[in-house]
This record gives sequence, structure tokens and C-alpha cells, in this order.
Amino acid sequence: MLSLRLHRYLVLGLLLSVSAAIASALTVGAYNVENYTLADRMVDGVYRKAYPKPEAEKQALRESIRGFAPDILALEEMGGPPFLAELQADLKAAGLDYPHATVLEAADNDRHVAILSKLPFKDVRRHTQVGFKYFGQPDLVKRGVLEVTFATTAGDLTVFVIHLKSKRTERKDDPESTLQRELEATAVRDLVLARFPDPKQAKFIVCGDWNDTRRSKPVRSLLKRGDTELGELLRAYDSRGETWTHFYRAEESYTRIDYLLASPGLLPFVGHKGTAKIHDGPGVREASDHRPVYVELKLAPAP
Repeated sequence: MLSLRLHRYLVLGLLLSVSAAIASALTVGAYNVENYTLADRMVDGVYRKAYPKPEAEKQALRESIRGFAPDILALEEMGGPPFLAELQADLKAAGLDYPHATVLEAADNDRHVAILSKLPFKDVRRHTQVGFKYFGQPDLVKRGVLEVTFATTAGDLTVFVIHLKSKRTERKDDPESTLQRELEATAVRDLVLARFPDPKQAKFIVCGDWNDTRRSKPVRSLLKRGDTELGELLRAYDSRGETWTHFYRAEESYTRIDYLLASPGLLPFVGHKGTAKIHDGPGVREASDHRPVYVELKLAPAP
């Protein structure tokens, strides 16, 4: 009888430990929600100017987000505050409450970066004047850099949200805006290093839509400066082991252009064998031309 009781206590203790471990997992995701704003678009076969994101896409987006339900969700291609408030309210009505929200309105008047969070913000910094020289002329990182810090039991966690320049351009001297995107990436990297000169001692993520592939110059520019490594790009896979995050409809091509970069100081807290995940559940295909990428961290919110 005693051994049976002991066995039950051990099982109960194990279940409690597992529950505590699950409760301490903190999920951070990044999602390009494809023009959640007024934009020129095709709707039911009709071209419409300055038209909101169709309701069917919004519903699919909510279904997609509910499918992986991150604690902290970085957004790209979000409209201004009214659009973010709408998504926040609609998610709450669907059973997913993000009481904390912020959006960065920078040089791009239409498409912004934002964060929805279940955790309270400890600090918010909106970097709208991240500058560089482009063909000798002053320029800015068009969507800016949104920096939000959260308190955890293991110290502060900072999330930087970025959306680098797309490949669309009319400049013949910079095909596909590769140089402009590289300069934006370099300016972002320098900003992060100004905030955290020793990434080994800091816990941060740089995430979002970088509009280029893993070995491109813009992406490599973000990874290190000299001998100082900003962080590591987390490998990410969907349920089938596929790695693409963007479907380019015009060419019917699939690429990985959405990333989570974890600082050296954060890497020991990355769960799931040090990798991230790409969500491929219901609603994803209809919600956006991007798929969300997210990571589970072995961190707990500070009490």
C-alpha cells in the first residue's frame, strides 16, 4: 500500500513539474499580415483602390493566430492604431486576449510594424529616425524599428520588430533594392548594438519580414559587425519539415524571408532543440502571403 501511495505521489509530482514547465514557456511570434490596412487590391475579381483587408482574410487571420496563440506577436504590414485596435478586439472576441498593443508609425505612411502581447510592456522605444546614406543622400529605414522590453523571471527580454525594404523598385542603379535593403539591415544592426553592446549578456530577438534569403547580403549584414555576433538565425520548420514563409503569387515561388534572430544571451533559453516553428494550420493560406514563424522560450513572465 505504501509503495502504491509513493508511486502515486511520484506521478503527481511529475505531472506538476511538467505543468510548471509548460506554464513557464513563453512564445514569441512574427507575422506579416499582408496589408491589414487600406490598399489597392483585387477583391472578388474587381480591382479596388484604398480598400480594407477583406473580411474573409481577416477571419482566416484570426483562425491562424489562434492556431499557435503566441504570448507576444510581432506584426508587419499593419495599418495605423485603428487597424491594430480592430484586430486586437476581434481576437479577444474570438477568445484570444492581447491587452497590450503598440504600433510604430514611421516613414512608410501605409505599412507599419506592431506588437500584440499578453504580457505588459516594461519599456517601449519607437525608433523612427534610423538613418543611413543611400547613393550619397540621407535616407531612413522606412518602417523604423519597434523595440519592446518585457520583464521575465530570468531578466529582461527585448523584442525588435523590423520590416526591411521590399524588392519592388524603379531604380535601375539598385535592382531589387538589394543595396537599400542591405543599408537598412546595417543601420538596424548598429542600432541594436548601440542598445546592447555585448549581445552575449543580453536577451533579445530581432524579428520580422526581412525580404531576402538567408545567405543574402542584407541578411548577413544583420548577423554580425566585425567579430561581434548579433545573434543566430533560428532554423524553423512546419509540421511537414518545410521551411518556406512566403508565397510569391506572381511567380508561384516559395522562399524563407521571415526570421527570428536570437542573441547569444538568449540562445540557452530557446526550447524545442534550439529551433523555431512555422505555423501551417487552418487559415494560414487564406490569411496572408506569409506564414508566421514563432519560438518557444524557457522563460516565465515576472510576477
